[in-house]
Amino acid sequence: MTTTTARSAGFIKVVGIATFILGLVFAVGGIATWITVSSQLADEEITVSDDARWFAGDPVRGPLTAYAEADVINTHAMAATEGRTYAELGAEMSQVEPESEEHAELAAQRETVMTASFLRASLFTSVVAFGVAALVTGLGIVLALTGIAIRRLVHLTNQDASSTA
Repeated sequence: MTTTTARSAGFIKVVGIATFILGLVFAVGGIATWITVSSQLADEEITVSDDARWFAGDPVRGPLTAYAEADVINTHAMAATEGRTYAELGAEMSQVEPESEEHAELAAQRETVMTASFLRASLFTSVVAFGVAALVTGLGIVLALTGIAIRRLVHLTNQDASSTA
């Protein structure tokens, strides 16, 4: 084997090892993120509402239960406001007397929709975090396997070069 070939093989070995290690770091990071988000959701002791389309009564600890609770929160908010959004309620408030009973009712409904929106955004953030954690874990596994494959290819190439010499 020539010096250039040996250097190339050494470089490729290092790339294989680095890829494997990076893959492990990604996989561990993704799993740790999933566990952390799940634990934080569990600490909130949220239960999916009984009238949810899916997972009714289940504790919110994963992406599906978080999504189900976010969905039912929106259903409740829309029912409380007769289907009107935060912006629509604001537009209606501007068309009534500021000190009137109707204005106060619209303001209360608008606050309900705003609170629901904040809760839904928090739950959707956890859904996205679970997705990113799964993606990073998957990429980590692929990188680790790629690192192993690179190392094996170098080994096989070295064996072939030794047998032909």
